[in-house]
Amino acid sequence: MSEVRGLWGLLRTGLLWLALGLCLPVLAQRLPQPTAYQTAEEAAPTEIATTAWSREQLDAWWAALRRQAVSADDRLNLPASLLPPEAAAAWQPLPMPDVRARPGATVVSDTRGYEMRWYRVRVPAGTDEPQALYIPRLVTLSAAVLARTEGGWRLLLDNQHAEREQWVQPVWLPLPGSGAQVQELVVALPVPAGGYHAVSRLWVGPRDVLETRWQWRVRMQTGLPQAVSLTLAVLGAFALMLWLRRPDEAIYGLFALAAAAWMVRSLHYYVSPPASPLAQDWFWWATHASMAWVLVPALLFVLRFATRRAPRLEWVLVGAVGVVSVVSVPLWLRQIDMVVLQYSVTAVVAAVGTAWVAFLAWRERHPELRLMALALIVAVLIGGHDLAVLAGWAWPEHFFWMPFATLAVMISFLYAVQRRYVGTVEQVQAENSQLQEDLDEQISVLQVQNAQLREAERQQALLLERQRIMADMHDGLGSSLLSALVAMEQGSMSHEQCVEVLRECVDDLRLVIDSLEPVGHDLVSLLATMRYRLGKRLQTGGLKLDWDVQDLPPLAWLEPPDALHVLRLMQEALNNVLKHAGASRVRMVTRHHGSYVEIRVEDDGAGFDLQSIQHGRGLKSQIKRAQRLGGKLRIDSTPGMGTRLSLRLPVERKSQG
Repeated sequence: MSEVRGLWGLLRTGLLWLALGLCLPVLAQRLPQPTAYQTAEEAAPTEIATTAWSREQLDAWWAALRRQAVSADDRLNLPASLLPPEAAAAWQPLPMPDVRARPGATVVSDTRGYEMRWYRVRVPAGTDEPQALYIPRLVTLSAAVLARTEGGWRLLLDNQHAEREQWVQPVWLPLPGSGAQVQELVVALPVPAGGYHAVSRLWVGPRDVLETRWQWRVRMQTGLPQAVSLTLAVLGAFALMLWLRRPDEAIYGLFALAAAAWMVRSLHYYVSPPASPLAQDWFWWATHASMAWVLVPALLFVLRFATRRAPRLEWVLVGAVGVVSVVSVPLWLRQIDMVVLQYSVTAVVAAVGTAWVAFLAWRERHPELRLMALALIVAVLIGGHDLAVLAGWAWPEHFFWMPFATLAVMISFLYAVQRRYVGTVEQVQAENSQLQEDLDEQISVLQVQNAQLREAERQQALLLERQRIMADMHDGLGSSLLSALVAMEQGSMSHEQCVEVLRECVDDLRLVIDSLEPVGHDLVSLLATMRYRLGKRLQTGGLKLDWDVQDLPPLAWLEPPDALHVLRLMQEALNNVLKHAGASRVRMVTRHHGSYVEIRVEDDGAGFDLQSIQHGRGLKSQIKRAQRLGGKLRIDSTPGMGTRLSLRLPVERKSQG
């Protein structure tokens, strides 16, 4: 249950990061939008002229622009062949945008030469507001913007420093005032001869209006992918930690892998490609191929939520992506542009995988699977849109929408994980409830059984105690009374003897009763009770009792049967002193010797010879009682020197079988 709670904590943190990632680009785009009265709804009319160039002319053009950037002269000093055509016949009206479609695979080489495409627009005269030039999308070599002046052409923009990011960074250029005359602007865009290029409409209008459009597009093209990547990086890190903790949960590993692949995929939106041609080839290969790397773990993630699996299809998807990635590696066929072919194969793989997911979602009717299937369908459609934009087939002015699709897929994945979490929690709660019911039932059964067992033990204890009392009374009190009865009937017992027998029977009965009193395992309390019972008899017999009893530790094993044995041993010892010792004093002593306690009965009587009573019946009975208590009995006596009886009992007694 603690792991499930940890998963829920990570999921909530991921959702917070996702909300933050979604809010950042939205807040950044809360800018005033252009209205009809600020600028015309149509872009500036555009004319085009083209010039065929060689590689050397293109290099000379770029070198002249770099020199001009550090020169104090505003006039662009170049031969006429490297400047916009002066002849009016060279210029033709051009409906924008201007796009040449990208083939699936084409050879990239300098031998075909280059084409400089000159796009001319005019800034109206007498405009009081600051003007600007805005070009939403350019997929060409580095752009330059020239303005015609009375002294010649003036360089307004040289975009060589941002050529590698030009495809994702729209152009926004503040323009100098036009004054009373129409200002002529030329946008110079070199492209490979016969190769792919895409130029959006050229917008000339109020600076603040076009700046708003430019800022909005920059944030949508770079800010949103960066926010999505940041969110996925955090969620991917959480998923990786979960997978490392629970390797059997493959969905977390697949989510982390897809998040890492998307980070590689979106690098080109906000990271400048390397300057080295070789490193640039590898950079573009990784960012293009990683779209398929995102696709495969995403599909495998979704399929883990389906009941029906298709291992062969999964291997086919992985194999197709692997083949395309290997074929497009920039170690061979470096002169072939395979981007469109690469994305087309990825689109086919995505369509096949999504179709299978949609089929499973329709059949299995799981809400999370249906939502993920819907998100994948949206992603495939958006992927088709981005492929058309990339290849120049349609929507040339659109930016790439795949980050939006990634958001949709990510939200569906989080919903699926949340559903699985809720399902796991509900399952655990149901199992806990069932276990609690089973436990309560077992507890009730055990309580009934324990009550029955306690009752049986109580009845057994009562039976044993009853049998013990009956045996003691039969062997002691009953035997004495029977003997006295027979003797009285035969006339062989005097009145005094009968009274003595009856007094002993009363003492024996009192011992039995005293042994049943609860003494809390306290041997001293037991001896004190015996002193109270036998005190008058000892005094009547002329004996003075010296009570030298010290505190003793409680004996945990001292139960009523054991207490009766102790009392009978002490009673027997005192009776022997009264009847046979002829003593005037008797001393009761208790001592604690660590592992055992000692009870001594000492008298100052006549004593006796131990050898003469070694096999006596009374001594054997006393020794057996001491053994039953787990102790030892010792008698020391010398004629004329008195007698000492010592009973040693263990503080902790081993259980007897």
